[in-house]
Amino acid sequence: MNFDHLEGIIAAPFTPFLPDNSLHLDLIPSYYKMLKHHQVRGAFICGSTGEGASMTYDEKLKVTQAWADACRKDDHFKVILFVGGTSIIESISLAQEGAKMGIDAIASTAPFYFKPNHINTLADCCLEIARSVPDLPYYYYHIPVLTGVDFPMIDLLKAIDGKASNFVGIKYTHENLMDFASCIHFQNRKYEMLWGRDESWLGALAMGAKGAVGSTYNYIPKLYHAISSNFEAGHVGKAQELQQKSIEMIGLLGKYGGMATGKSYMKWIGLDCGEFRLPVKNMDAAAYIRFEKEVVALGLDEYWAMNQ
Repeated sequence: MNFDHLEGIIAAPFTPFLPDNSLHLDLIPSYYKMLKHHQVRGAFICGSTGEGASMTYDEKLKVTQAWADACRKDDHFKVILFVGGTSIIESISLAQEGAKMGIDAIASTAPFYFKPNHINTLADCCLEIARSVPDLPYYYYHIPVLTGVDFPMIDLLKAIDGKASNFVGIKYTHENLMDFASCIHFQNRKYEMLWGRDESWLGALAMGAKGAVGSTYNYIPKLYHAISSNFEAGHVGKAQELQQKSIEMIGLLGKYGGMATGKSYMKWIGLDCGEFRLPVKNMDAAAYIRFEKEVVALGLDEYWAMNQ
């Protein structure tokens, strides 16, 4: 099958919640419009940033429907539904329901409770899900820091090549640029390799990456557009300076508690997505005041995706 290759930056949206911890679906159309306005090419929904692992099956269906409806008339903005989890059967069901709703592609990780103990077993898991929706592109989502499954992805491509026509590539959220480059060049660049570490986007560009999926593209996509355009124009020094700014910004995530700090960035740009669900810890009001001051001190005023 022939699918359009994804290029540019794709956001991994936060799932919006109300103060009572229920879904805030009414925010999603505005969320989509904000991303579109800032030249983000798509949305990777219900993944790590989207707290898919903290949502019920029915909630994921509702979020999927909301994103599908918001983007219904936009053929140039792609919605990728993350269906991974601990149950292959549930992943298949979610993929098939997403296909009925009109999403553009699916993705899954390795099962992360009973973990595959061999690359061929991982390949079988991917193939089961991919073959259940043969008309949708399928991406494997490699994020060993969360799944605990860390096979070389070049071995996965070799194990799967030619066995599912809709297996189109990998969302690669890991630091192994050698493995990443080998995957890019496998079978004459047959597979899409979407980079998943925002803080080293420049390194991935140098290795030949064309597309990326990440959380910080939600609130500061213009910074990454600038990194890409400077790299492509041969202004490597400027691209390096901007990537360092990205590193400093991402450093605040760790300083203020990790993943939930991303929703604080969203609140700061004017698109309040609520808080993360347990077990992820959110910052308190006093910490948020300190956080705001440090965000301003980054000196990135021209790059934020301020929601008007």
